[in-house]
Amino acid sequence: MKRVVVTGAAGFIGANVARRLLDDGYEPTLLTGPGSDCWRLAEVEGSAPVIQLDLADGDAVATVVSAARPEWILHLAAHGAYSWQTDRAAILRTNVVGTANLLEAARRSNVEAFVNTGSSSEYGLKGTAPAEDDPVEPNSAYAVAKASATMLCRHVAAVDGLNVCTLRLYSAYGPWEEPKRLIPALAVEGLHGRFPPLVDPQTARDFVWVGDIVDAYVLAARAVHAEPGAVYNVGTGTQTTVGEAAEIARSVLGVEAMPRWGSMAARSWDTDCWVADSSKIRQTLNWRPTRGFREGFEELASWFRAKPELLSYYVTARA
Repeated sequence: MKRVVVTGAAGFIGANVARRLLDDGYEPTLLTGPGSDCWRLAEVEGSAPVIQLDLADGDAVATVVSAARPEWILHLAAHGAYSWQTDRAAILRTNVVGTANLLEAARRSNVEAFVNTGSSSEYGLKGTAPAEDDPVEPNSAYAVAKASATMLCRHVAAVDGLNVCTLRLYSAYGPWEEPKRLIPALAVEGLHGRFPPLVDPQTARDFVWVGDIVDAYVLAARAVHAEPGAVYNVGTGTQTTVGEAAEIARSVLGVEAMPRWGSMAARSWDTDCWVADSSKIRQTLNWRPTRGFREGFEELASWFRAKPELLSYYVTARA
């Protein structure tokens, strides 16, 4: 099986990718940022090397990648995706400088595949589902950094011939998500018979089950991309409003309380239209979402019920 370097392995999606690789017999090296809380990796501790690494340190990145001898690099490290991560220097250091250092290390190591993690926020606010060749109009420092990293990946692929692609992720949810995010909040609070603070019910997202996103990484790494630096939207093509998500939580968990709409402040990027055109990844990589939102939410609720110690952790982390 392949040797794989995974950056951002302590994060929500990275930890799910790490588990999938280990389950399938790959040999991952898991990279986490300095000072990262590795609570998501506690169950797999000892199954793969976990290395703290500042991706902005080019020499350190080169040393670690050279020693790992990866055939794939799956780059999931990010900073700025959460509303409380506002340091612009840190956002640029991780998402742009870190990506540049990894690309150079990948080129030197002649890796077979480099999968970069982009974001649907690169598009900015759109009134329709954008295709990958639509103009990007980022409206936050994080979105600017992600769009810059995507363009850098396309440039390196074209100039150096590296097999690079970018997955522009829509709203991932599922096991191990950040406790303060909407979907785990609906599940955790709903299991206790209540709703969390909520924004306008018309705020919409294209919610994607994290296992389906992990599938996209594996499919993308296995492919040879005819288009240098190919970009793929990873979304279901169906948006769900916060109001609809709350009603599903009520139905699945039997919540009798009433939601308090507007009890959480809106973010600058909140919109009533946020949905993917995922036709390209479906046609090119044969990727398909396997769960609708209700199915995924039911599975997440079951996951919490099966792990009472983690449910307690989430309650505490949300306090």
